[in-house]
Formats: sequence, C-alpha cells, structure tokens
Amino acid sequence: MATTPRSSLAGNAEAGLSIVVPVYNEAPGLPQLHGRISAVAGELRARWGLSCEVVYVDDGSRDASLDVAHSLPADAVDVQVVSLSRNFGKEAALLAGLEYARRGAVLFIDGDGQHPPALIEKLVGHWLDDGYDVVYTAKAHRENEPTLLRLAVKAFYSLINWGARQKIPEDAGDFRLLSPRAAAALRQMPERNRFFKGLASWIGFRQFRVDYEPAPRTHGRTSWNLGSLIGLSVEGLTSFSVAPLRLASLLGTLLAASALVFSIWILIETFVYEHTVPGYPSIIIGIMVIGGVQLLMIGVMGEYIGKVLSELKHRPIYFVAEHTVKRAQDESGATDGVARDAAE
Repeated sequence: MATTPRSSLAGNAEAGLSIVVPVYNEAPGLPQLHGRISAVAGELRARWGLSCEVVYVDDGSRDASLDVAHSLPADAVDVQVVSLSRNFGKEAALLAGLEYARRGAVLFIDGDGQHPPALIEKLVGHWLDDGYDVVYTAKAHRENEPTLLRLAVKAFYSLINWGARQKIPEDAGDFRLLSPRAAAALRQMPERNRFFKGLASWIGFRQFRVDYEPAPRTHGRTSWNLGSLIGLSVEGLTSFSVAPLRLASLLGTLLAASALVFSIWILIETFVYEHTVPGYPSIIIGIMVIGGVQLLMIGVMGEYIGKVLSELKHRPIYFVAEHTVKRAQDESGATDGVARDAAE
C-alpha cells in the first residue's frame, strides 16, 4: 500500500503563505521591514513558486504606523492592512492576522525588526521540504540578559509546563510558521483568553525548532516593561495551565503538614518536658501565615474565575476599524488595486 509523503501531509506551495505582522508604534521601521520581507517573498516565489501576502495588523498605534502601512507598495506581495479599533494587545492582533490571512500557511513575525526576515526562507524550507507543520524559533541563548530575568523565564516555563498536558518549549517565540492544517487547527480554538505560544504547541502535529539570534532594534524603544511581562506571565499561566491551582493545593498541604508537626511538638514540650509554650506569639504567627496563604489562594482562584467570566460573556476579541487590500498584480499606481472595507 502506497504511503503519503510527509511533505504532502503538511501542505505544498500551492497553498501560499500569509506573513502576519502585528504592529504597534513601529512607523519608522516599517518601510525597511517591508522591503526585506518583499525581497524574501521574491526568493520564495523563485525557489518554490510560493505566492505570498503580508498582513499588517495595526493594534491601535499612536504614531503614524497605520499611514505608513497603507503607503507600503505591493510590488512583490499582496498587502493587507487590518486596523483594530483600539489597542487590544498582541494576542488579539495575532488572532486578527490569522483570521484575515487568505493563504494556506501562516507565518508570524514581529514588526520591530528583531525577527530576521532572512530566516523566513529557512522556516519555509522545513515546511515544504521536510514536511513539518509548525516551525518555531527560539533564542539561541540568553547570555546578554540579566541573571534575574533568565531565572524568571526558566521558572515561568517550568511552572507552566508542570500543569500543562502539552509542553511549551523554553524560549520559544511568536516567530513561527504554521502549515495550512496547523493554521486551520489554531483557528478552531474558541477561547477568548489566548496564549499564542501555548496554543501553537497544544495543537500538536510535527514541530521543529530553529534557533536564532535576535537582531537589535533599529528604531524606538520596546513597549514591553516589567509590568507587561508580569501581566503576560499571569495571563499565560491562568489561560493555558492549571499549575497555579496545583501549587495552591501543594502549599495548602504543606501548611497543614507544618501545622500538624508544630502541634505535635507543642504537645511534647508541654507533657514531656513540662515547658510552658508562650501562646501569644505562636497564635499571631499562625493567624498571619494562614491568613496570608488564604488570601493568596483566593487571588489565584479569582484569576481563574475571571477567565471563566470572560469566556461566558463571549465578547469579540477585537474590532476592526478599517481593512484594505492591495494586490501585487494591480500595483501600477492606479487606485483600482486597493480594496477598502468598512469596520466589521
């Protein structure tokens, strides 16, 4: 009985490739990034006959990012510009790009230029030539990062993978390629609270890791700060893993066991050694410890209850204010190459 080649399972070049670029205040660097992506798209077409498009998702930028995106030429690729009605966050922008992508395979790349577009051809090769469904990138090392940050990242992945059925590779980023069937699987995920890295790992299929060195930012400053990273970590933990609940149960068990040991020791000191145990300090410490742990556990449960409430409300994850499509074959300076949609 004949077997189907692995590359056929993942898809082929006829499906095409949509390159999704979430944008937030990246106006100065967009023209250069678009030029590099267009050059890579030409190489993909020459090597595999792969048709490409770029989907820029403006996540409520406060600078001229939207105007710059509209001005980008569709010389080698079709250009879509999806403008969200406000800043909904990167996860919402990634979903919008996924849902508006018109080609079969989907590749996600950041708009700050730190994800090298030259690596796109390598990712596509692992999809088309090797038959992988998910080709993701990860930082080759974190030697240039502060020790505290490296430890925090390691602790985060250890904790989230402790409570997850499908493990998330450490240091995996959002720069990844999904084959047509992997992209279709990700579109079927109905949840409102999304953690893209976790969902892309959870769908399974054949996955391959590519290490890379992030390029330095060529303009501006990153919008990520300590608060943003902590918020993303909490969002990822509570939306993808039950690890905090398991940790709460473990902490409660340890506290109960400690209380039992302490009680036995007090009984021994009282009846065996006939020592009088001071009551006030032990009572106050016990109340403070138990009260603190209870408040912590209530907070953890509150995060999950909040997620459940959000899912029950079933609000849209994002709203689109404007959507335009510029087709490469129509790019001749005429306005009939641009299709513009009103807010949906």
